Amino acid sequence: MTPWVLLRGLTREAGHWGAFPAQLSLAMRGAPVVALDLPGAGRLHRMHSPLQVDAIAEHCREALRARSPAPRYHLVGLSLGGMVAAAWAVRWPEEVAACVLVNTSLRPFSALQARLRPDRWPSLLRVLVAGDARQAERLVLQLTSSSPERHRGAIDEWVAIRATRPVTSSNAVRQLIAAAVYRHTGPAPSVPVLVASGARDSLVDPACSAALARAWGVEHIVHPHAGHDLPLDEGPWLAARMAAWIAATERGAS
Repeated sequence: MTPWVLLRGLTREAGHWGAFPAQLSLAMRGAPVVALDLPGAGRLHRMHSPLQVDAIAEHCREALRARSPAPRYHLVGLSLGGMVAAAWAVRWPEEVAACVLVNTSLRPFSALQARLRPDRWPSLLRVLVAGDARQAERLVLQLTSSSPERHRGAIDEWVAIRATRPVTSSNAVRQLIAAAVYRHTGPAPSVPVLVASGARDSLVDPACSAALARAWGVEHIVHPHAGHDLPLDEGPWLAARMAAWIAATERGAS
């Protein structure tokens, strides 16, 4: 079965997917799910994060081939991870069976103030400089979930991750730069693409996902109550919609 590869967002790692890998594998009838760390995060937190999304994609590609070789992969990217997945699909389409881009944004389809809401910049800065891990993770939950009270238990898990695999401030800034300067050029990827977003994303304007789907002429699914971390807020819904989409895609290709 074609593996599903998960790529997380800014300063987050494989452990931040929580229950979603299991939810996705269940929805895909036991298909393997691999969560990768971007360089500078997770098990790779001591590495310097590249300043270009293409370089991040190349690193993830090589790491995946060494860890879980397969002819092709399904890529699932959240936020910055979505940019990495898009770059991967554009540069190496022969390796990608399909792409799911969750609450991501790309130049030239969306402006900076939509890609990262200006009223959230002070909160992001507080996350970067917070000396207290619990305070920082509480802020992250408030920024990324539309219903943080439902997910308070995640804070303990995130604090433990931060204690054992901390992302440095310099790597956080380097990832921000990579996301800010990345620009898609040329046509849409030649592989099937699904765009997914949460209508209550307070970090990235949901209009970014709509603009991307419109520009590429691909399907766009929206959860009416989920926030930026759609897999956290509504993981079973996202997994089920992805399963239905990939089944329809494969039927259409046969």
